[in-house]
Amino acid sequence: MLLRGPGRRPVALPSWLAHPLRWQRGPVPWPAVLRGALAAGPLLALGIGLGRPEIGVLAGLGALFAGFNDLPGTRRTAVVHIGLPALVAALGVLVGAVTQNALTGWWVLPVLFASGAASGAVSVVGPVCSRAAMQGLAATVIGTGLPLPGGTGSKALYFLAGAGWLLLLRLVLRPPRPLGGALEGERASLARIFDALADALDAVGGPGPEAARRRLSAALDRGDEAVRLRRLSRRVLRRPARPDELLLAERFGVATELTDAAAALLWEARPLPPRSGDGPRRLATAVRTGAPPGPLPAPESTTPARAAFDAMMLHASVVFARTAPDTDRAEDAAPLPARGSAPMLRRRVLGPVGREYGLRVAVCVTASAAVAVALRADHWYWLPLTAAFLVKPDIGPLFSRVVNRFFGTALGVLVFAALAAPLDGGIWWTAVCASVAGALLPFAARHFALQTAAVTIMVLAFVWVGGDTQAALSRLLDTAIACAIVVVVGHLPRLTDHSARVGHLLAVAQRRTRDYLDHVLTVPAGERPEERRVLRRAAYSALGEARVAAETLAAELPSRRGGNGDWFRVVAASERIVDATTACVLRMEQGAPRPSAHEGAQVVAALTAVAETLDGRPPAAGPPELPATPECETIADVVAELHLIRDLVTSLHLPERGGSAAPRPVATSPAGGREPSADNRRDQDR
Repeated sequence: MLLRGPGRRPVALPSWLAHPLRWQRGPVPWPAVLRGALAAGPLLALGIGLGRPEIGVLAGLGALFAGFNDLPGTRRTAVVHIGLPALVAALGVLVGAVTQNALTGWWVLPVLFASGAASGAVSVVGPVCSRAAMQGLAATVIGTGLPLPGGTGSKALYFLAGAGWLLLLRLVLRPPRPLGGALEGERASLARIFDALADALDAVGGPGPEAARRRLSAALDRGDEAVRLRRLSRRVLRRPARPDELLLAERFGVATELTDAAAALLWEARPLPPRSGDGPRRLATAVRTGAPPGPLPAPESTTPARAAFDAMMLHASVVFARTAPDTDRAEDAAPLPARGSAPMLRRRVLGPVGREYGLRVAVCVTASAAVAVALRADHWYWLPLTAAFLVKPDIGPLFSRVVNRFFGTALGVLVFAALAAPLDGGIWWTAVCASVAGALLPFAARHFALQTAAVTIMVLAFVWVGGDTQAALSRLLDTAIACAIVVVVGHLPRLTDHSARVGHLLAVAQRRTRDYLDHVLTVPAGERPEERRVLRRAAYSALGEARVAAETLAAELPSRRGGNGDWFRVVAASERIVDATTACVLRMEQGAPRPSAHEGAQVVAALTAVAETLDGRPPAAGPPELPATPECETIADVVAELHLIRDLVTSLHLPERGGSAAPRPVATSPAGGREPSADNRRDQDR
């Protein structure tokens, strides 16, 4: 963000100061707005009408928590994204209710510490598990501190029923689509892949190719999740695949093949003809409308990557011309690729990053609860509840969350107080208030302060129905105290290292890149293509997580211990290694010779050593030797990127496991700065 300083010269705000002002853009999610209006408010009104307001409060809270997870996607992804966190949160309400009946006062602190430690550790597994862990912790705090009548098990059931009501609305209330049918969500995901592919082709050889490729990778991830869940549900139900499902699977395979070729074209960085994106756009239109795509652009096979892309476009035209699946192809019968083995997930949860997150969350929540119990023993839950939402390490920079949380809470308190003043004495108006705030919640998700304001209005409505009609101003004070505690604990030198998450995620990405490269260099070209694509998707997905973590780190408050460091060039160089590996596959399929086994082993060993260094375990014998002058062009580019990554990682001065050294930044562009263009990036990096 730029401001005009003296002499009208633009002055760039620091990232940590500009981030709280950022606003996400996009279309208004009207279906989610409708579901938000029909979820918590009507449930609260139902409880009031039955003379059991506590039921309405718990069910409304369940619907509110589920609304956070009402994200775009297919119905099957909604079941996972809403259902799993709802089950964990209901378990949290149960644990909290048991604690409330058995313990009081200071004795609840050990329970909250254990819940916080588990929540922080599990959050490193992935986005869905992170949301489930955060909501489970928040529900535990609510179940422990919110004084509502009712049995222990019934509270959890009412909460789960509220979340189930919103999930039912998600499954039933769907916007009309031109195609209709059971595969409408999967078709929409596939069409978005072809749209992103067209944008990536337009960016080849021009500015911003890395951003276009990342958008393409994200679209492919969402489509992969949709197809994966459909195949999994079909196998669980032991139902044979229908013809339309098999045809969709073939078209998804076409999209994956074209994405491989697009990655190689981005690596070659040679501008394409102006109408190169017309073919994928016609395929996207064909997916949405069900009509044939029509004639596709003529081939111009001037490079190996271009020849591979043209061959795959020819195959796409054959697949899209079919009205029935090819029974000779067995892509849909391929085994579902695993997202992560149990030992790997266990290492992430119990590893140093999981332990550090768990400790940070546990200390913040427990300290907030201790202060709240000391201040007011009756309504103490708001303070640790605020800390639970603020301290999560993967939902944005800490300072930005704290600032937006406080001002959002202040706005919500003011709005609620203005509504409550003329309507004092009744409770029916709170249901209307909850409905309006629930409808605003999907739109308010564009900015954390607005989201906080909407949530504050809803929660104050629930608290009012529960009998606490003087909660508004005291909640603002509690929020300020919780913000102060989280800021202090979140920057303790011995408790928090904000770069640890980025280093760990980059280490995971380096290992997945190594697995992909090793497969390419050892398996003959054309064999086991499905396994190769799964490995490539895993590498790109891991790099996407690392980039998001690096962007979050860049917007944190500068640390006395040396700043945030520059991780973006490490991520970008790692992405180019995956692109070059994909190009190597296509070149070998076009007849290029395979790199020597010795060179391949050296490169794979170097990637392993980089991953160990990023995880705080540098090799005792030093980094492995890299090939001096590889004969293969793609391997030469991989070696160049590895040299760059080694220099950057060395300049970061990463601490060894158990050490106390801190990362030091390198002199590069700040977050949001432009990376080298595709035309000259290799010369600059070398």
